[in-house]
Order: sequence, then C-alpha cells, then structure tokens
Amino acid sequence: MRRLQMGFFNLFRKHKTFSHGIHPLEHKEMTAKLKIRRILFAPKMVIPLSQHRGVPAVALVKPGQEVVRGEPIAEAGGFVSVPMHSPVTGRVKAIDELVPTPEGPKTPAIIIETYEASTQKVLFDFPRDVNNLTPEQLVEAVKDTGMVGLGGAAFPSHVKLLPPEGKKIDTIVVNGCECEPYLTCDHRVMLEQTDKLIRGIKMVMKATGAEQAIIGVEDNKLDAVSHIREKLSADLPITCQAVETKYPQGAEKMLIASLLGKEVPSGGIPADIGVAVYNVGTLAQIGDLVPNSRGLIERVVTVSGPGVEKPGNYMVPIGTPLRFLLEQVGADLNASEVILGGPMMGMSVASLDVAITKGVSGVVVYPPQEQDLKPRTVFPCIKCGECLSACPVRLNPSMLAQLAGVREYEVMENEYHLNDCFECGCCSYVCPSNIPLTQYFRIAKAVNREAKLAESAG
Repeated sequence: MRRLQMGFFNLFRKHKTFSHGIHPLEHKEMTAKLKIRRILFAPKMVIPLSQHRGVPAVALVKPGQEVVRGEPIAEAGGFVSVPMHSPVTGRVKAIDELVPTPEGPKTPAIIIETYEASTQKVLFDFPRDVNNLTPEQLVEAVKDTGMVGLGGAAFPSHVKLLPPEGKKIDTIVVNGCECEPYLTCDHRVMLEQTDKLIRGIKMVMKATGAEQAIIGVEDNKLDAVSHIREKLSADLPITCQAVETKYPQGAEKMLIASLLGKEVPSGGIPADIGVAVYNVGTLAQIGDLVPNSRGLIERVVTVSGPGVEKPGNYMVPIGTPLRFLLEQVGADLNASEVILGGPMMGMSVASLDVAITKGVSGVVVYPPQEQDLKPRTVFPCIKCGECLSACPVRLNPSMLAQLAGVREYEVMENEYHLNDCFECGCCSYVCPSNIPLTQYFRIAKAVNREAKLAESAG
C-alpha cells in the first residue's frame, strides 16, 4: 500500500527526483540566510600532507623557513595527489610531526606559526588569460591549484578531468543539492560566487570536451536557482534545474538519475555513461584560482548545530585547528559530539586538535545536554523492509547485515554488491531496531580491502 501511495504521489511531483531515499529534518534555517564571513587566522596552522584521496603530498619547505600566503609548500606525490599551499604568511615550525586526524591514525603535517603582524594578503599569484589555455594546460593548471572535491570526497579534481581511456565526457553535472542537514555553504556559494561558479563550469567543459552542463539544485534553495538562471546567457550550453529536496539527492548517482534519467552501472563510474559530476564549491574555486594561478588555501565551512553560539558560513583557512575555530564561533568545547561534515555522512571527532582540511564542508556541534532520544540498544532485525525502501541504490541492507554478522564479507561483495553502497546512512536512519547497518558495511569493505592488499603483497 505504501509503495502504491508513493507511486501515486510521484505523478504530481513538481521537480525531478530518484527512487527511494529519506527526508531527515533539514536544520538549515540557522545559517541559510547568513552571508559568508571570514574567520580569524589561528596562531598555529596544521597542514596535513594527506588530506585528499591518493598519495600524500611531499614537503618542499624546511623547519625555520619563512613562507608567504599562497606559496607552494608541498608537491603532489604522484598522479592521484595534489600540492599544498601555505594558508598564512609565517614560519615553518616543524615538518613530519604526527598530528591527529578524524579517522584516528596520526599523519605527517607541516606546522606553520602565523606572523601576527602580517596583513595576510595573498602574495603568491600570477594572473593569466585562461581563454588561451589548451584543455591539457587547463588540467595542469587545476592540478597546480591543489584542488580536490570540496563536497567531502576530496578526490583530486584534475584526475576527474581526465576520464579513463575509451571514455568520453559529454555532460557535466554540477551538484548544488547540499542534501545533508545543517549544511548551507554550497547554498551561499551559489548566491555569492555565481560568476566564479559559471567561469569554473566553462573551464571544466573546455578541459573535458563536454557539450553541455546541468546544475542541479534542491528545491529548498529556489533563490539560488533563480539567481543562477539570471546569470546564464542564452548562448551558454549551461542550464540550472531544481530537483526534489530529498536525501541523498546530492550523491552523484542519484543526481544523474534525477537530471538525466540515466543509471550508472553497478560497479561503474559516471564516466561510463559520459558524465562527470562536480560540486558547486569546487567549480567556484576553480573559477577563482586558475585565472590567478593561486592555490587552494581556504574554503567555505558551515559551522552550525545547537552547540554553536554564532552559527554561520565562514571562510576558513585550510589548516585551522578545530579547537580554534570552535572558540571563534562560541561553541561549547565540552560538546557531546562534534561532526566534521553533515550528521548523515560526516565523521565524529575524538579530538578537537584535528585541523580543517580541504574536504571539510561543515562542523556540527551538539552540546552536552543535547542527547539523542533514540534508544541505543540494538534489537534483532524484524524484517520490516524499511531499509530496502530507503536504500537509494536498491541494495538489501538487511541481508548484508546478516552476512556481516557471520563475517561473510566476500559474499557481501561478490553476490550482494556491497561496493555499490556509498554509505549514505539511509538504512541506519530508518531501522527501528537501531542496527548500525552502515557501520557494518564500512567494516566489511575495510576487511575486504585489507585481504586484497595482503593477497597482492603475498
């Protein structure tokens, strides 16, 4: 009956969407109308050499060396890697000092002491005419910026500009959905950095050879849709479309299905169907940095939640210690939980000494008295089927969980498409038995990865 009702409702939907998914509370009203503001520079900046997918960067500077804001301080360690740039003018205090990360293991980093008397003006830039750059030069220019996906994946952007051999990109899908609760940084970027966004889209289209671009924005941000459409000239092969507000609309496979009606094959990537997906924040930064030959040294971060006194969308230098940022916004440092990213796919931190990295789009803070009312006791699966109805990629989370319980991790991958799960958390969210399904799947994937590495090494 429920599916019949949903099917009937779909006939009258105003905007495009995908099947399944959930509607968590948005909590965006705290920051959606707040303009981007700059945060103060911390007295000490921590720049991890591994804050992106792929090989860590390699330091170019030495302890005691003076650096200026925007100067390259680390080079890419390989093809799937990006350089790092100094977020401040100051002095290198140490290199390879192990600093904590949200994931747990410590990682090498460059520690820079900020010169308090400096104006912190960007002193390392070289304006250039991007219209004269070839597609190959554009790819190299994007790599030089150190740009990664700012939606959270932190995948090197220049790699995505070069599709696998035999694949051709004909459509750029621009992700302006921002479906995670609390987060509004992309919303503000679309409103305040529209020209940079459009410039970045045109550069990526030229670099990939794409014939068209479609910007998808959830319909709880119709002001951004209207604003972008006003900026798009009729001769540009770029359109902006509203899609239904639903989680996880911003997942690339879901957005492709909503906008294009195409499905990325199981185990495949968007390039398999001629599509490349970019976050609006990523493209706005490309549109700003590449024409000036600058590096990525700051990003917009939404700081929100019931534990924040001054929530907002802040321009935060990369490498700012989380503790310093929370102090600036009046957050409770005794918070019960601090999440980097959104509450659905973000990561809860165990230490406030971690740094804001390129992939951090938001910080959500819950005060000590803010306790989750949902009981934490895990009960047996009651075969209700809620997880099947919620899963956007049509997996069987219940069966996968049962297999995880008996450690049949290879069966999960080979027969039940475990790797198609992108850990959106929909199944865990709707489970009445409080089964941590997403966590089970993360563990299973990690075990399978380690087994494959051991096999290849042996």
